[in-house]
Amino acid sequence: MQIQQLYQLYLQHPVISTDTRKIARGSMFFALKGDKFDANTFAQQALEAGAAYAVIDNADFKTDDRCILVDDVLSTLQDLARHHRRQLQIPVIGLTGTNGKTTTKELINAVLSQQFNTLATQGNLNNHIGVPLTILSIKPEHEMAVIEMGANHQKEIELLCTIAQPSHGLITNVGKAHLEGFGGVEGVKKGKGELYDYLKASGGVAFVHADSMALLEMQETRDLENVVYYGTKSLLNTVIGTLTSNAPFLSLAWGKQNTPTQYAVNSQLTGEYNLPNILAAICIGDYFKLNPEQINQGITEYQPKNNRSQIVKTATNTLICDYYNANPSSMVVAIDNLAKMQAAHKVMILGDMFEMGLEAAAEHEAIIKIALETVANSYIFIGEEFYLQRQNYQATFYRTAEEAIAALQTVPITNSTVLIKGSRGMALERLVQFL
Repeated sequence: MQIQQLYQLYLQHPVISTDTRKIARGSMFFALKGDKFDANTFAQQALEAGAAYAVIDNADFKTDDRCILVDDVLSTLQDLARHHRRQLQIPVIGLTGTNGKTTTKELINAVLSQQFNTLATQGNLNNHIGVPLTILSIKPEHEMAVIEMGANHQKEIELLCTIAQPSHGLITNVGKAHLEGFGGVEGVKKGKGELYDYLKASGGVAFVHADSMALLEMQETRDLENVVYYGTKSLLNTVIGTLTSNAPFLSLAWGKQNTPTQYAVNSQLTGEYNLPNILAAICIGDYFKLNPEQINQGITEYQPKNNRSQIVKTATNTLICDYYNANPSSMVVAIDNLAKMQAAHKVMILGDMFEMGLEAAAEHEAIIKIALETVANSYIFIGEEFYLQRQNYQATFYRTAEEAIAALQTVPITNSTVLIKGSRGMALERLVQFL
């Protein structure tokens, strides 16, 4: 079946399902393969659950005419999303970066939604499957889309750009993450820079954080034609902002180039490292002609609920929940944020960083040193990589989260401000009920 024909069916059934446990009646089921499953085997089950069609790539499971046989289900899903994107006449803002992608995406969405019917990536659907699913969820009533794009190796952002086809783009930052897949920090720059490459080729608009020398260099080497800058000091900036408070939530003052008027706004985010993320949302809101009151309303209303820079008060402690993910760059700024916070008693609980490859030992040791140079009352490191360093430093080390939980039950932490930071795979949210 040609993509144009499949697209006509999609227009009649514009909901895509990939999980037979969550089949929407009248949807199109795409039988994607995983590491441990082949959804072709669930095609009939999807139809019985209410799917209108099942797109499969194994003829053995073509049980009736509602099964659409293609060469490759994933490629077909991506091609369908590309075709749908080409029919859309709305701004699509693509963003990537080492840290802050999801928070920045949510902030941009919160601001733009003050004026526009905006669709944004749900959760963390930012990969080769999530991006096409997000594009295919754009409906005629949507006026803008904000698409998050993640990557852990070269050419992944390039692929996602061919699907999302962003008219506008943003790289939050570049740093040490997925070093195993990217092959070092320079590989990260090259991989994330594929978004700039796409914008250069397509004549799109890039929003660039002018405080970042790495981003400035990346866009200058590509000689991007349409650039809008934001930051704290550069005369290049269309939007300039300064932090006025972090106690513990960020407050800032911002204004526009060559105008004396300043606007104050309070956020519900903690961590000075979120200042560029907020300024990016302000800059994009200003670019799309929202007034300052609308922009500030979006920033003020956004409340993190995704374990990123989220402050949670328990009966006995104040927790900085930042355990959705971790890499050396985000670890450093999280530790720095704790150092700057006013608190009588501080505790660091840091979990292993994944996908560090050959750099794992050196990067984990470097984080231990940075943590121990920061004033706190207690330092707890959890995970196999950190545990390997236990003989070399005066701190508390646990091989697993279960060991840490057992210790917390025996000797509870109370009346403290506690930073909890680690990679998603460490599942450090398990500690919260014991704090």
